[in-house]
Amino acid sequence: MADRTYLDWPFFEDRHRELAAALEGWAGRELGGVDHSDTDAACKSLVAMLGRGGWLRHSAVDPDGGGGLDVRSLCLIRETLARHDGLADFAFAMQGLGTGAISLFGSDAQKHDWLTRTRAGEALSAFALSEPKSGSDVANIEMSAHRDGDDYVLDGEKTWISNGGIADIYCVFARTGEAPGAKGLSAFVVPADTPGLRVAERLETVAPHPLARLAFDSVRVPARLMIGQPGEGFRIAMSVLDVFRPTVAAAALGFARRALDEALNRVAERELFGAPLFDLQMVQGHIADMALDVDAAALLIYRAAWLKDKGAPRISREAAMAKLFSTEQAQVIIDKAVQLHGGDGVRKGHIVESLYREIRALRIYEGASDVQKVIIARATIGGA
Repeated sequence: MADRTYLDWPFFEDRHRELAAALEGWAGRELGGVDHSDTDAACKSLVAMLGRGGWLRHSAVDPDGGGGLDVRSLCLIRETLARHDGLADFAFAMQGLGTGAISLFGSDAQKHDWLTRTRAGEALSAFALSEPKSGSDVANIEMSAHRDGDDYVLDGEKTWISNGGIADIYCVFARTGEAPGAKGLSAFVVPADTPGLRVAERLETVAPHPLARLAFDSVRVPARLMIGQPGEGFRIAMSVLDVFRPTVAAAALGFARRALDEALNRVAERELFGAPLFDLQMVQGHIADMALDVDAAALLIYRAAWLKDKGAPRISREAAMAKLFSTEQAQVIIDKAVQLHGGDGVRKGHIVESLYREIRALRIYEGASDVQKVIIARATIGGA
């Protein structure tokens, strides 16, 4: 069992501690038997399970009112799910990220039409931001959306889209041209069955997830499906990432906690030279480094989440710090766990081997590590 004492930190309220305990029990009962042999089917099954369990209620705002997104809850859920099952974390995260723009900026009709379904696990969502020539540089988006009567017509490509090919709804960012660069983007709700939208390619990665390159060929979308106002797309995207970047860090923390747990079990049970592996001073040093990085990551994550929940308008610097440190150090922690497991650590199917594959993408998506450094540096210089 991973360390739970951090839940006593002042970042949390009793409702967060109750949420963490309830989810821990549910995950222990429900996630062990999920079949991962078919990734698409597993994701659909996990979304349905998370919906039935009530956990997806935290992924988006209540269409009938009742408050906004609670970032600490999002982080606790992702951390816990990631520790149990990386694909379960992915399934939850995409329900939140894919509808984040609707939660934060959507009309009442958009919220009722889609959030009711995604929160129940009855529809899958996706966040379609990245393009072949535009990843972390959102202002460089090339996909066009031009007004034609009561519609907008979208043309272009999106790539590395999580849930691509299995989503029921895509939140798509395109250039509407109100101004150059970042000020000329808008966001749209695009149902997956809209004519002209097709899956151009399914993408395979080291850790199996449903990913795709999408083609938009004269995709006609009613103007009422624009999220927010024309030209607000960049602001919407950044606001969504402000909320969900700390949750990426939380997923990395979940992977790191699992790696530390597995390493502790290994060094306690494995003998070397007639004594437990843990008796070696070098091994104790590795464990100390892992524990230190886990706690430091948790402090950065829940500081950022607490600030957002307490009303900070932007937490770009704090979110970038959390994501950068947590994802980078989770990679280091997991690599140490692999080393301590020896040959078992690289055996396909072993938990630390799967963690090693899972963690790598988190250092890239929702803003690569080098981009987080740019954000932190600019905020630091600006603050000085």
